[in-house]
Amino acid sequence: GGAAWLPFLVAFLIATITAFSYLELVTKYPQAAGAALYVHKAFGIQFVTFLVAFVVMCSGITSASTASRFFAANFDTGFGLGWGKFGIAVIALLFMALLAMVNLRGVGESVKLNVVLTIVEATGLMLVLFVGLWAFTRGLDVDFSRVIAFDTATDKNAFMAVTAATSLAFFAMVGFEDSVNMAEETKDPVNTFPKVLLSGLTIAGIVYILVSI
Repeated sequence: GGAAWLPFLVAFLIATITAFSYLELVTKYPQAAGAALYVHKAFGIQFVTFLVAFVVMCSGITSASTASRFFAANFDTGFGLGWGKFGIAVIALLFMALLAMVNLRGVGESVKLNVVLTIVEATGLMLVLFVGLWAFTRGLDVDFSRVIAFDTATDKNAFMAVTAATSLAFFAMVGFEDSVNMAEETKDPVNTFPKVLLSGLTIAGIVYILVSI
């Protein structure tokens, strides 16, 4: 119901705890290996390190292919191409190839592209916020009690509803753990990473909570 902001708040708190764990590790081992390095330092078992590296790789492939698939489907629909599944697959592969070329060109180019895409996404979210603010300030009949309304199924209490929604909202906060793979590309990561990671996570949390409200 209207209390959809609460799962985002809980997800933000959980993500913050996870972020502190990563910050503790990345400042101690500022190397471009991420979770695999931390597991290797902890246990020193190569097979376990391989498993973690493999799972992280599979996670990246899955998320990249899923995002590319959605991009291709929206591209096909938006331009009315009607190319079908095969055409969508071709668009998705070309999209991934383009991003791969940017990454191969260099870290600087990849970061600049990320900044541009983040601005595009943030602009869309800010439009939602401004439209909502405009509606609130127009003197319309706004029911502010909806913000704390829990509309759950008869067989699910508020706690279960929030818990289930948090498991989905958490995915809006993830991705920051991938940034530790860029530790070696960062000037003075021990001082830079904590400030940037926590600031970015806080901004994302506030924006998502306001959008859901």
